[in-house]
Amino acid sequence: MKHPRTLTERQRKLLAGGSIGVFVLFAACLFWFVGRPLIQFVSQPEAFREWVGAWGIWGKLAFIGMMALQIFVAVIPGEPLEMGAGYAFGAWEGTLLCLLGAALGSVVVLLFVRCFGAMAVEVFFPREKIKALGFLKNERRQGLLFFTLFFIPGTPKDILTYVAGLTDMKLWHWLVITTPARLPSIVTSTISGNALGMGDFTFAVLVFGGTLLLSAGGLLLYHKICRQNEVKRNGSNPMD
Repeated sequence: MKHPRTLTERQRKLLAGGSIGVFVLFAACLFWFVGRPLIQFVSQPEAFREWVGAWGIWGKLAFIGMMALQIFVAVIPGEPLEMGAGYAFGAWEGTLLCLLGAALGSVVVLLFVRCFGAMAVEVFFPREKIKALGFLKNERRQGLLFFTLFFIPGTPKDILTYVAGLTDMKLWHWLVITTPARLPSIVTSTISGNALGMGDFTFAVLVFGGTLLLSAGGLLLYHKICRQNEVKRNGSNPMD
């Protein structure tokens, strides 16, 4: 009886590289044919609200799929979708739908990265940025670090989600920690979108302006944390 042939290391690398190449093409097509029209559609709030109303529960399920797609194809911006959710569904229901979509997209991303490894992350992000987050492999502080970075508005949650796939954190643990931590970033966007839908433009501008300030501060803090841990890393490459 013949045993199944075992792939060599070179063959495994070629197979993984070919799979990543197919994914890059797939992601590019998704962004071009789905992502761009999607953002344009959501950026027309009245049309989006009418579309949601016409489709009922299917419109809500479709939106959850849109959010999941945004998480998976990291080049699609999330803020227009979150504001569109607030406009179409209201602040609280829009927030819930955004959280469900983000959780679904995160599950897909983590499973995808754990299947293909660092090459899957490098599709969207340069290796230097990935290495700068090597401190997230510290199991003792891992949960607290991920919660803090997701809780702060303005941090790049797309790369954080992909890098999480390179850690040993359990999927359920990741979801329990990061789903509630997304609330500040999502709520500010959905409240702003809801205010636009209610015609309260002054409040919408105030919320949007405050969100920009918080996001700028959060991004600065994120870069500071990365720089501090880069010094501690002393040239080691924990993500390699």
